[in-house]
This record gives sequence, C-alpha cells and structure tokens, in this order.
Amino acid sequence: MAPATVSPKRSDAGPGLSWSGRISLTPRILAVNVFALALLAGGFFYLDSYRTRIVDDRLQQSARELELLAIGLENAPADRQDALIAAYARQTEDRVRRYDGDGRLIADSFAMDAPRYRLRLPEEEEWQRHVARFLDKLIDRIVSADRPPNFDEPAVDRAQAWPELVVARKSGRTQAVNRYAPDRTFMISAAVIAKDGTSLLATENARDITRTVRAERFRLGMVLAAAVLASVLLSLFLARTIVQPLQRLARAAVRVRLGRAREVTVPRLPDRRDEIGMLARALSDMSHALRQRIDATDAFAADVSHELKNPIASLRSALDALDRVDKPELRAQLMAIAQDDVRRLDRLVTDIAEASRIDAQLSRTRFEPIDLGLLIERMVVAREARGVPRGVRLAFARPRRNVAVVLGEEQRIIRVLDNLIDNAVSFSPDDGLVQIVATVADNEVLVSVEDQGPGVPESEREHVFRRFHSVRPENEAFGKHSGLGLAIARSIVEGHQGKISIADRQDAQSGACFIMRLPMAVERDPGIVSE
Repeated sequence: MAPATVSPKRSDAGPGLSWSGRISLTPRILAVNVFALALLAGGFFYLDSYRTRIVDDRLQQSARELELLAIGLENAPADRQDALIAAYARQTEDRVRRYDGDGRLIADSFAMDAPRYRLRLPEEEEWQRHVARFLDKLIDRIVSADRPPNFDEPAVDRAQAWPELVVARKSGRTQAVNRYAPDRTFMISAAVIAKDGTSLLATENARDITRTVRAERFRLGMVLAAAVLASVLLSLFLARTIVQPLQRLARAAVRVRLGRAREVTVPRLPDRRDEIGMLARALSDMSHALRQRIDATDAFAADVSHELKNPIASLRSALDALDRVDKPELRAQLMAIAQDDVRRLDRLVTDIAEASRIDAQLSRTRFEPIDLGLLIERMVVAREARGVPRGVRLAFARPRRNVAVVLGEEQRIIRVLDNLIDNAVSFSPDDGLVQIVATVADNEVLVSVEDQGPGVPESEREHVFRRFHSVRPENEAFGKHSGLGLAIARSIVEGHQGKISIADRQDAQSGACFIMRLPMAVERDPGIVSE
C-alpha cells in the first residue's frame, strides 16, 4: 500500500504573508498607515544633509572673507591694521586673532572691541535648551551624522596651539574647520597665512545655523505629529467601520453554526452600500435560505416518516393476521394487501429518493438543446399506442421544428411532462379531452396542459405542489400515487430556471390548466405554426 501524502496547506494571504492572517485587522491597519508616516520621518535625514550644506557654505564663506582681510592688511598702513581687524570683526561677528611669524599673538578683536559672541555653558542654560540638545543628539544618532570635534580655547594663545593654523602653514593654503561649542552650537574657524609671514585666525559661534536647523526640525516634527495623530485617528475610525461590523457578522455566523437558537438575526447593515454591506446582506440571505432549507428538510423528514408509517402499519397488520387466519380466501386477500403495501412502499421510496436527489443531480448535469415540440409529439404518439385509460383523448398543437427549443436534461423534462399528462388524464372524465399546447413568447417556451376535470381552486393552487400533498379523483383507489409527482415536477422545472403554475382555462370551461415556462435556448421568431 502506497504511503499517504499530505499536501501542504495553502493560505489565502498569498506567499510569504501567512503570518499576517494571525494579526487582528485593527493593528494591521494602524501599522500600514504608521509605516507610511515613517517614510515621512525620513525628512530628518534630509535635515542632516541640509545642515551639512549650510556648514560647508559657511566654512567656504569664512575662508574667503579671511583671505580678503589678509589682502587688506597687506595693503593697509601699519597704524590702520588694528582698526581694519576691529571693523571686520564687527561686520562678521567673528573673533579675529593675528599672530606674528613666531606664533605670538599680536592682535585680538575681542581686546579691541566688545566681544561678538560668548560661549555658553550648558549648566547655565534653561531646561528647554537641554531638551533641544537631547533631541539633537538623538536625531544625530538616528541619522548617523558625523560628529565634529569639541572646541577648546588653548591655555596659551599661540599659533601653534591651533591645528588649523599649523596645517595652513604647512600646506600654504587656507584652512576652515567646524567644531562643537560646549552647548553643541557650531564653531566655524578659518586660518590663513599672509605673505609677510603673519597668520590670521577667525572664529565664529554660528548659533544661527543651529537655530535654523532646529526651527526646520520643529516644523517637520509638528507636521509629522499632526500626520501621525490624524493617521491614528483615521486608522481607528477605519478599523471601527471595518472590524466591528465584521465582528458582528462573525458572532452571528458562529451562532448560526452552533444552532443553539432557531432564529439567528444576521445584521443586514442596510445603511452601508460598500462591500461590507453587501457581505452582511449576502450572509443574512444565506442564513435565511439555510434556515428555510433546514426547515424544509425537517418537514420532509417528518412527512416521509408519516407517509411510510401508513403502508408499514397496513403491512404489519396483514402479516400478523396471516398467522391467525386459516381460510384460503382470507389468506389470499391478506397477501394481496401485503403485496399492494410493498408496491406502495417501493413507489414511495423511489419517489422520495428522486425528490431528494433532483437539485444535486441537476447541478452536475450538462444541459443539451431540446425541441419540446418534437419531444411532446413523440410522447403523445407513444401514449396513444399504449392506450389512454377511460377513453381520454390527447390533442397536441405542435409548433414548427426548432422553434420551441430549450436547454435541459431530456429525461427530466420527460418526467415533468409525464406527471402533468398523468395528472390531467386522472382528473379528466370518461372520453374527456386533454389539450397540450407549446408556444413561444418573450424568449420563453410555454407548455400548457388542460383537462376537463373539476379544476383546482385558487386557494389550493400553491398547495398541490407541496410534497405528499395528494388530492385524487373519487374513482381512483387509495395509494396509487405518492403525492410527490407535482413537487418533483416543480423542482425539475426550477432546476431548469423555469416556472410552473396553475391557471384557469382560457375558454372559461371547467378544468385545470398547468403551465410550464422554460427559457428559450436561442432567440427565434415567435411565430407558431400548428399542424
């Protein structure tokens, strides 16, 4: 015996997404929206590049301006050089130092005029500045920003104490560097070597760069916070409008599955016109149809039980009496009753089995084109050849060929027509006339079967199609019919997307008129030619 194989389970979530089905909809909706906002948070990376560009521009600007000052000092008289340095410092708000060839400090703008900046110690500032610096450090860590070195005033103010002056003297080119002041503001410094061997150093506490970046960061943070808040609220609203109705539907579906209550009200959500509303109404209709099907099944089972009890009870009585009866004629009569009950049981079981299988069989049957005119004509000829009981005559007005064509299963259609003709013959008087007419109207094929019997009262016209509802002629023996013929006929016709009903005869004479309507297979000229 070959080993059994187990196919892997497939998930409707798609490949690689089966994990998402284990998470509730509310956090999933929230996570998707917040993830989109996380992309907006990438603006902080832009702020880092924005700050870098500002610092680079300021370094270049400071280097160019200091080079111009060096040129101006070369061309200025000796007694005007200090004044030129002081004026430059006032204009740029820098601190300018000048060193001689030996590296000794010979001029300092802070000594000539009021200082243009003051380095602030963090411990002397308010708590808001501490929060700002904390955010600076946090964002720098997140975006992996390069951290410049700390700015420290040398203990002995000589040219050799400043690395940028050392590098400028060795390379012969202007140097500009950026450092952090104690309060994490930028210190921009530039160093240039003049032609006469002196050197200039300009330092600037560029607090405006920090203020600009923080202001942009604050605006971006406010936009991001507002967007996050709006996204969270909208996500919760969306989850509420989606998840809660689905939870209500799920709870109702569970109650339907458990079957603890006979009537379970599935919310239809009539105010919703979206997919959830469509789902709610579909589930409500489905549960209602399921309840009807269950009720019909229960009723059918009860009817079957009731209908089977009568012949079984009769058969048991006949068999029990056989042991106590000695007369041959009475024993023969009891055997005839038993055989009749057995035939009745066989007929009942056969009809019950067919009635319970019709829907399933029709759903799997391949429908073929059927010319109802030709089919009915063959049936009438075959019945007349066998002989119609009590001299009842059959009349059929057949349309021309290939006009009354429907799609269906031929044996089932024959069963319907047989039931209708048998019913009409049964209720027809002796030597009566049963008329069968096939016509075409509004893309439907109409087949009517009329008899000259007592007819069907209007109040009973729907009841005769119920299972085990049997009203037979007075001259017919009991038990000849199971009461399922017309119920089977209706099931077959509805399985072919048609309808069957009872109407009055058009000629106003007594009798019943059964009308079967089936959709045409192909639209054709509705003209009818009777032979």
